[in-house]
Amino acid sequence: MPTHPPKSFALGSRYAAMYGAVFLTIGIYMPFWPVWLSSRGFGAGEIGLLLAMGTWVKVFSSPAMAQVADRSGRAKATLVACAAMTLLFFSAFFVAEGFWPILAVMVLVNVFHPVLIPLTETQTMAAANAGRLDYGRVRLWGSLTFILGTIGAGWLLTGRGPDLILPLILGALGLNVLAAMIFPGSARAVTPGPGRGLWGLFKNRRFLLFLGTASLLGASHAVYYGFSALHWRAAGLSPAAVGWLWALGVIAEVILFAFSARIVARLGPFGLLALAGFGGVVRWSVLGGTTALPALAAAQILHAATFGAAHLGAMYFLARNAPPDLAASAQAVYSAIAGGVAIGLAMLAAGWLYGEFAGGAFYVMAVLSALGGLLALALMRREPANT
Repeated sequence: MPTHPPKSFALGSRYAAMYGAVFLTIGIYMPFWPVWLSSRGFGAGEIGLLLAMGTWVKVFSSPAMAQVADRSGRAKATLVACAAMTLLFFSAFFVAEGFWPILAVMVLVNVFHPVLIPLTETQTMAAANAGRLDYGRVRLWGSLTFILGTIGAGWLLTGRGPDLILPLILGALGLNVLAAMIFPGSARAVTPGPGRGLWGLFKNRRFLLFLGTASLLGASHAVYYGFSALHWRAAGLSPAAVGWLWALGVIAEVILFAFSARIVARLGPFGLLALAGFGGVVRWSVLGGTTALPALAAAQILHAATFGAAHLGAMYFLARNAPPDLAASAQAVYSAIAGGVAIGLAMLAAGWLYGEFAGGAFYVMAVLSALGGLLALALMRREPANT
């Protein structure tokens, strides 16, 4: 019997640690950061604006950081530096007071934090394509720690004030730095091919159509990300119940990732994106129509479709279609457009929609999902099944 774990397991655990740290942070941040902002006296419109403005920064910062990683081949060094700077700037929320200082800190944080995911995804997908690991089974560790973050934070906040949210996020960000330091490094600088600079991506019609689909599907989560915790708390649910509802969605996502290789082989990237769109129509319609706990729990299972299937579709599309010399840049552009511009605009609208219609804002998200699903179907009919 071997005395050491197989090399593939040891390698996979180093990738998994990065996913674990990043998504532990997100698991605390996404449902509870709006609660922290609300505790500072901000209304729904101001919270939507703060979340949107912070998100839009990565439209410029993420591609720039990814270009550094692509051109230098120093993905790990870029990862460590961005994790450390995120921790440093997030600490400034301890002293920031008022709308403009808090907005300034959110901008600084979003210069560095969003690129952690595309850098991690690029390196992990490269290892997966080389047969060194199973992407879905590495990525699911991020989902599991997201569950830990939402449930743990919800449990810790029950009976306590929202001031605890900031220290919890900072502790998770410290783990980001440690995980980045053990992340597998790459010392290979890549020379761009002729005419294949960053802007060359925007001349690719297939890539642009993919961005449109992914942007609609990502934007459809804006009300959920920004206001579901506030909406459910206003309906009488406890912080622990909110944490469990978020966690239930991610448990469904984990199950999808565990069997992702078979699902990707069967549906292909665009089939997964179509599944995400039409799953969103059902999920957001339910969330708009009720706050009854059993119905919410059932709808949360569809997170496997609205996020999990969309994510898998996007990652496999990028891995199969992005030029090797622009791998990190393509990931960052996708993150910046679908997760920056689109979600930022939708988050800004979500603040107004929630302020005017409360839970009825979810119905607008159902429309976005339907449009994304229709566009994915159109793309699936035009493209080969294995693209």
